[in-house]
Amino acid sequence: MSTSSTSEYTPPKVWTWDKASGGRFANINRPISGPTHEKELPVGRHPLQLYSLGTPNGVKVTVMLEELLALGHRGAEYDAWLIKIGDGDQFGSGFVAANPNSKIPALVDRSGPKPIRVFETGAILTYLAEKFGAFLPTEPAARAECLSWLFWQMGSAPYLGGGFGHFYAYAPTKIEYAIDRFAMETKRLLHVLDTRLGESEYLAGSEYTIADIAAWPWYGGLMNNWLYGAAEFLNVEEYKNVRRWTDAIGARPAVRRGRMVNRVSGEPSSQLHERHDASDFETKTQDKVAAQS
Repeated sequence: MSTSSTSEYTPPKVWTWDKASGGRFANINRPISGPTHEKELPVGRHPLQLYSLGTPNGVKVTVMLEELLALGHRGAEYDAWLIKIGDGDQFGSGFVAANPNSKIPALVDRSGPKPIRVFETGAILTYLAEKFGAFLPTEPAARAECLSWLFWQMGSAPYLGGGFGHFYAYAPTKIEYAIDRFAMETKRLLHVLDTRLGESEYLAGSEYTIADIAAWPWYGGLMNNWLYGAAEFLNVEEYKNVRRWTDAIGARPAVRRGRMVNRVSGEPSSQLHERHDASDFETKTQDKVAAQS
């Protein structure tokens, strides 16, 4: 059990930003939007340009793109450029033009006469699913189920990440109330997911969809102890149906590739900082074999 904060805080009538917030991301947190510096985004040769980082939200989109390519959609070829959020790359003028919210990922579709920007992962996944006619059912009931679970994930992410993850792993002090509050909600969400996956192979039914692609990096990440080192704390192994789903999706070759893209942590052989061609993965595999020999 974490320890309680001993100091009592009385909020002022009007909040002002007069000191650093503390914690891991204090250097980039601010209460205003917009660019802090001029910096144009690079543009590669492929129709789709992705500006991202290998966080759970970034992994959603790289998995989607790799799955589309695995189905043979050549129009889904993409360049993935690394955005270092710890360095404030997301506040460059070019990135803000692609996503006014300054959050990764941002996608620019340059396949048509005029570039189309898409931001927010739910929007990006839906845009790509509709563009290529894949991973989003067309039958009304199945489509509604898919979109419902997609937006369930979008709505739950702040409780899991900004709530539980922040106070458990990143906050400068351990606050018992905050950790208990968001651990309770995270376990409730895991139970929602486990119950659904006890009824259905995938979130939207018998078919793998963008709902699974959105949820897996977060909830699969918790199950595999990739997020916050909190698997034991949350006792994730009690969610047997989530474990089955996590392992099944994690075994997909496109998911394994997508998880490597824009990744900057873990084993060097698992990191592909930028992706510009399918052969980039082969080069990484060759490097891994050479390192082991």
